[in-house]
Amino acid sequence: MTKFTVNDRPVQYRMDPETPLLWALRDASNLTGAKYGCGTGDCGACTVDIDGQAVRSCQVSIRETEGRFVTTIEGLSPDRGHPLQQVFAADNVSQCGYCVPGMIMAAAVLLKRNNDPGDEEIDAAITNICRCGIYPRLRGAIRRAGRIMRGEEQVEAAPPPGVKPEDAARTVPALRRP
Repeated sequence: MTKFTVNDRPVQYRMDPETPLLWALRDASNLTGAKYGCGTGDCGACTVDIDGQAVRSCQVSIRETEGRFVTTIEGLSPDRGHPLQQVFAADNVSQCGYCVPGMIMAAAVLLKRNNDPGDEEIDAAITNICRCGIYPRLRGAIRRAGRIMRGEEQVEAAPPPGVKPEDAARTVPALRRP
């Protein structure tokens, strides 16, 4: 049985230890924010934060995650109050939105390290692929979120989601408590 922490909650997966983290999160934990894009780690749609590093969850097994701390888009801020989530909504950064959770997670890891990154640092940290081409708006959103984190700017809050994570998880057998 594989044990680690997901979004500040201890989890145990009774799955093959070589199962990619992406599928454990999506199928066993009903955390569907990380998306399957390419399965090769190139696109970044499945990016999560593992111990402060942006990681492509399709490329790491649950065995490799044993004892670590994983944060998904759902755990970044359950009320969507993280500055990146607020800016993405306020500035209408998304187009189709498929890549956005991975982009936000990669950017959140960057902003934890440096809340005032330049374009070169943003480009180096955000290697995710967006087929809609939101890159110019993405850079602006990351810079604006950094200003919010530094207290230099405010953003009008986007409404919180209508579903609490614990309510969504109630229908998933793997998450039921004995």
